[in-house]
Amino acid sequence: MAWLHTWTGLVVGWVLFFVFATGTPGYFQYDITRWMQPERPQVQRVAIPEADRAQVLGRALDRLEQLAPTANSWRITLPHEALSPRGWQEFSIRWEEAPKPGHERGVSGNERLDPLTGALLPGEVQPRATAGGFGLYRMHYMLRYLPYDWAIRLVGICTMLMLLAICSGVVAHKRIFKDFFTFRPGKGQRSWLDAHNAVSVMALPFFLMITYSGLVFFLFTYMPAGRDVQYGSNQAANKAFYDELLDRHAHAPFARPKADIAALVDQAEKRWGPDRIASVVVERHVGDGEVAEIVITHTQGGQLDFWNPAKLRFDADTGAALPEEPNSGGDARLTQSVMLNLHEGLFAGIWGRWLYFVAGLLGCAMIGTGLVLWTVKRRRHHLASGRDVDERFGVRLVEILNVATIAGLPLALAAYFWANRLLPLEIADRSAWEFHAVFAAWLGTLFYAMARPLARAWVELLWGSCLAFALVPVINALTTDRHLLNSLAAGDWVFAGFDLTQIGLAALFALMAVKVQRRLLPASRTVAQPHSATAKEAA
Repeated sequence: MAWLHTWTGLVVGWVLFFVFATGTPGYFQYDITRWMQPERPQVQRVAIPEADRAQVLGRALDRLEQLAPTANSWRITLPHEALSPRGWQEFSIRWEEAPKPGHERGVSGNERLDPLTGALLPGEVQPRATAGGFGLYRMHYMLRYLPYDWAIRLVGICTMLMLLAICSGVVAHKRIFKDFFTFRPGKGQRSWLDAHNAVSVMALPFFLMITYSGLVFFLFTYMPAGRDVQYGSNQAANKAFYDELLDRHAHAPFARPKADIAALVDQAEKRWGPDRIASVVVERHVGDGEVAEIVITHTQGGQLDFWNPAKLRFDADTGAALPEEPNSGGDARLTQSVMLNLHEGLFAGIWGRWLYFVAGLLGCAMIGTGLVLWTVKRRRHHLASGRDVDERFGVRLVEILNVATIAGLPLALAAYFWANRLLPLEIADRSAWEFHAVFAAWLGTLFYAMARPLARAWVELLWGSCLAFALVPVINALTTDRHLLNSLAAGDWVFAGFDLTQIGLAALFALMAVKVQRRLLPASRTVAQPHSATAKEAA
């Protein structure tokens, strides 16, 4: 088990560090996107006055009837606070037209309305093109510059090996929970093992959950045989499978509802309480006769079954209550929904998302300490046998990759935010250039780690990451009017929280740089051969 734990963790450790480092910000992906589009105005949290609800909803229906009289569905999103990372949802309308021949979906559109009057709000200034927080989130499982199928299979293999590493690590470290309360600084290999044990046990349930649920995400990609035997493996068969699993209906056009939607909303509020309604949908399913229905959906109030919130169904003409529909997919679909919700933290409020964020950073620390521990053990082993460690290509390669990944990747991620503020607004493929900046900076840290003595590379790249994060709020202040002081004065905690988080990360890397500098650099100053001189100290 110790052998299995060591090698499964090592061979995929750098990919897993990348996955954790890019996936952890995903719990704030909508907030990051807002920061990366400073042209968008601050969200105004205004609810529809109860006395004007009928008039405001009536104007929303008027607008939908004017824009899409033959649509297959209308949706009115009421202002509410979503507990998911989307945050405050503004008053808006959305419609979907009938699909054209050869297309699965029709053209859709949406507009924002004034919650006080129901009038159409003026269009926002077109924000800058950016991949935003969603781009970081997608990169943690789609990687970059790789075909989609290759990327998710590579990440799946690494995830499976991580699950093996976690389980074998629990078995191999039979005193892992006792050692969780033990830390012996300045003891070389023993200190790294203590740190690795501590961060591993601190969030062990999170690591098991996030790893296993990550495999569930693409379960039919990794294990397609059962589905393919029943339905086939082509695209049409795949669509038939999901249509049956999710109980998808074809839709048909409908006339404007005769029922009083405001009265139905009041009825739903009496049942669920105020500020618990997310949306009102009008649609008609093919096969349900001529009866169109109004579906009122409950907000995602922290329940684990995120994809199936509570709903009330009414006849669109009479307003009569319709029977509840069973959740599509049954218990199997419910289980998958819960697993995906746990993985993405969609049920969590702001403090729950911060807890996920901290656990993600602990995941980076677990992987990073494990990678460093391997090189420390190998150096001690080779020094004890009298061999020159620096002549061992494998050890040197792992050390360079460790420096470039653990100390260099954070610097590259900070370059993502630099690029967002510094790239010309009119440049073509602007969002792609944000990613190019990340990988160019990361490649630069790899060459830097190869060219510099090991100890100095660690210290200098850690200080580089500190400086890169510390300058993000400065560049933001120099290029926009949404700097930290203005954000705090306006109560805009999305912008203020982002800048403060960058400052906090800079302080964290400064602390790491100081610790490493005190440990490694004194020895490197006293000898002529920095690689060999620091070998014993590093071990």
